Amino acid sequence: MLIAIIAVIVGLILLIWSADWFVEGSAATAGYLGVPPLLIGMVIIGFGTSAPELVVSALSAAQGNPGIALGNAYGSNIANIALILGITALIKPIAIESGVLKKELPIL
Repeated sequence: MLIAIIAVIVGLILLIWSADWFVEGSAATAGYLGVPPLLIGMVIIGFGTSAPELVVSALSAAQGNPGIALGNAYGSNIANIALILGITALIKPIAIESGVLKKELPIL
């Protein structure tokens, strides 16, 4: 049990360190290429956050399970959108006009 706890702590430390390193490297790449940091953030950081889903989808498709690959792609995107919007709305509520809400609510 102690080894598992230590492994989790070490893993979290490595995760934080590598995320810092990844962001700094991406910012340096943006400066070197003369590309706006926003574009680098959308492309490189976006790819980095989607890499686990890419690996799972590739492995499941290679093993003959395309349904898992498709479900992983849909599920991860839906979860990312819902979590980001939900957490953002909890931190700073989003103002929506009542007319828009009445029109769009049946579709949701």
